[in-house]
Amino acid sequence: MTDSEDHLDGEPTEADRIALAELILKLRANGVRDRRVLGAIEGIPRRLFLSSRHQALAYADRAMPIDCGQTISQPTIVAMMTEALDVQPHHRVLEVGTGSGYQAAVLARLAREVYTVERYRSLKRYAEDRFNALKLENVETRIGDGFEGWPEQAPFDRIVVTAAAEEIPESLVAQLAEGGVMVIPVGASGTVQDLVKLTRANGQVERSSLCAVRFVPMVHGVAERL
Repeated sequence: MTDSEDHLDGEPTEADRIALAELILKLRANGVRDRRVLGAIEGIPRRLFLSSRHQALAYADRAMPIDCGQTISQPTIVAMMTEALDVQPHHRVLEVGTGSGYQAAVLARLAREVYTVERYRSLKRYAEDRFNALKLENVETRIGDGFEGWPEQAPFDRIVVTAAAEEIPESLVAQLAEGGVMVIPVGASGTVQDLVKLTRANGQVERSSLCAVRFVPMVHGVAERL
C-alpha cells in the first residue's frame, strides 16, 4: 500500500494545531456538543491516516480518498456518528469497515474495547500500523465479511457501520446487546443515503433517522486481493 510508506512519527506542525482548533470549532458549530467526542477527535491526529499527498488537508472538513477505492469520512460525519452512539467507558464496540482506522481510533479513546472488521487485507495492515503508532491497545482487527459482523464476540453495546447497506443487515442487529445502539448509513450506492440509528430496548428495535449522507457501498465477502 502506498500510504504505508508514510511516516508515523513527528510532532504536529503549528499549521496542524491551528487547523485542528478550527475543525473543533466547526464541529461545535455543526451541533456536536459531547466533550468526550470532541476530545477524542482532538486527540487523534487525522493526518496519520492519510497519505502524504493529502496531509495538507488532514483537518479540512471533507472526506478524503484512501486505497482500495475507499474513503476516510468527513470529520463532521465521524463526530456525528460517534456522538449518536453515546459510547461509554465500559462499552464494547463493533465497527464494520475499518478503512484507514481513523473512526476506530476515535472510538478507542471512548470505549473499553473496539472490534473492527475489514474486507481488504492491505487496509487492515495499514490501520494496525496506526493503532500501534498511537499505542491503542484496546482495538482488535480481523479480515471478514462485514455483513457477518463478529459473532464470536457478540453481543456489542454499540455497532457502527462505515459503508452504506441497501437494507439493514439483520445479522448485525442480532449482535446488538439489550440497550445497545447501532448507527448505519442505509441506501443505494451513488445516491443520497439515510444515516439511521437503531436502539434495542425491551426486546424491540427502534429506528430513527439522523441526516442525509453519502458513503461507499457495503459489499459482501472478503476481497481476494489487496
